[in-house]
Amino acid sequence: MKPATTKIVLFVSLVGACSLLIMCAQAEKEVAMTPEQMVKRGEYLVNLGGCNDCHSPKKFTEKGPEFDQSILLSGHPANAPIPDIPEGLPNPMGWMAMCNNHMTAWAGPWGISFASNLTPDPQTGLGDWDEEDFIKTLRTGQHLGMGREILPPMPWQSLGKATDDDLKAIFAYLSSLPAVPNLVPGPIPPPSAATQP
Repeated sequence: MKPATTKIVLFVSLVGACSLLIMCAQAEKEVAMTPEQMVKRGEYLVNLGGCNDCHSPKKFTEKGPEFDQSILLSGHPANAPIPDIPEGLPNPMGWMAMCNNHMTAWAGPWGISFASNLTPDPQTGLGDWDEEDFIKTLRTGQHLGMGREILPPMPWQSLGKATDDDLKAIFAYLSSLPAVPNLVPGPIPPPSAATQP
C-alpha cells in the first residue's frame, strides 16, 4: 500500500472508530461510577475511539509505528519540524487531506492543524480545564465552548453526541495521565486565507 493511501485509510478508520465509540457510548445505560471506574471507562472510550491515533506521537520500530507511551496523548511534538502546506489540496485527483508521519499534523483546505496536548499539564494541556470546559468544547466545536474552531480531522461532531457521563469519564481518564509539557503550535491557515486582507 502506498504511503498516501495508508494515510487516507487511517483517516477513514479513525472516523469509523469515533462513530463506533459514540454508538457504544449511547447504548450503555448511565450508571453511577466510582472515580476509579470513571477513569477505566474513560480509558476504554479513548482507546475505542482511536484518540491516540492522532494525539499520541509515535515511535518508529521494525514493526511499524507504535504509540510513544512516555508521552501518550501529548499532541503534536513541539520540537517537530512543521512541514510546508502541500499545494493543491483538495486536488482534482480526489485527495482531500494528508498527515505527517506521527499523524499529529494534518493538512487540507483548512490549512494545517495540529493534535492538541490532552494531558493535564496546566500550561500546555488540559490542566486548567474542568469537566464543563471539556464538554462545552466537544459539544460546540470551539475551544472552551467559545474560542477558535476545532479543525479537521478532529471528529468533535461525533464525540459531542456522547452522553455527559461518557464525556466526564473521558475527561477523568485524561486528567489521570502524567502531565507532559508540550506546547503544540497553533493552526496555520491555508495560503489563500493568509494572503487575504
